[in-house]
Amino acid sequence: MASHEDSGDGEAEPDSDLRNFGATVKAFRKRAELTQEQLAERVRYSVQYVGSVEQGRRHPSVKFVNRSEEALDAFGVILIAANRLNRKRGLAKWFTRWAELEDVAVALNTYECRSIPGLLQTEAYGRAQIDNVPPLATSAEAEARIAARADRQKLLHRTPYIAFSFIIEQAVIERQTGGPDVTREQIDHLLECAKLPNVDIQIMPTIQPFHAGTDGPFQLLETDDNEWLGYSEGQQSGLVISCPKDISLLHQRYAKLRIQALNPADSVGLLMRMRGSL
Repeated sequence: MASHEDSGDGEAEPDSDLRNFGATVKAFRKRAELTQEQLAERVRYSVQYVGSVEQGRRHPSVKFVNRSEEALDAFGVILIAANRLNRKRGLAKWFTRWAELEDVAVALNTYECRSIPGLLQTEAYGRAQIDNVPPLATSAEAEARIAARADRQKLLHRTPYIAFSFIIEQAVIERQTGGPDVTREQIDHLLECAKLPNVDIQIMPTIQPFHAGTDGPFQLLETDDNEWLGYSEGQQSGLVISCPKDISLLHQRYAKLRIQALNPADSVGLLMRMRGSL
């Protein structure tokens, strides 16, 4: 299926629960007679981060929630408000939340068995996906999705570097989404991306009797405050995962997948052979 990841922006549009959480933090900050600068110092986040949370434009990290609860002596109210946000994850604007996390990532691991990950797609491949999956997008909608995807791809080149690892099923490429010409261009782009110092691309062979990814695609992300989160996507839905037990499980699976897939050098060799056979 086509991923909805291209709809993400760098910062979420305010919604009622985000605004309520931000208002809660602000109310307890004022009760404690602290400025944003003073709270930022106590919770060890930037003033901009605190301001974005209070305005309802940024989803708070687990560390921010716990540190704010302690710093503001909030009687558990901030924790309760954060739990409400977590319960709503995966509903409206679900990918916007993951896109925001991508924007503060220091590492991102992706296993994909349905399509080329959006961060690695060419424009032609992305358009072929949009054209294939009902309901068909209008011209304006298609252009907006392509533009959003191109904007996210800037993360590959941003410094300080984000450490990217991609594991992609060989069958995804062999499907030839968009036809041979699109596939050739897409393979060329994968080969170029594989040259980047912060990007590892591994191909999972079509024949692999031992496979840890049969439960489907997923991602793991480390934020700039070293918090690990996961992401799982289905038809018209997505889920940001924060439970430590679940994150540990996904780490175990990704570690197995890295062993079972071809190493980066052998993956490049396979891509070149696939390119030559088209």
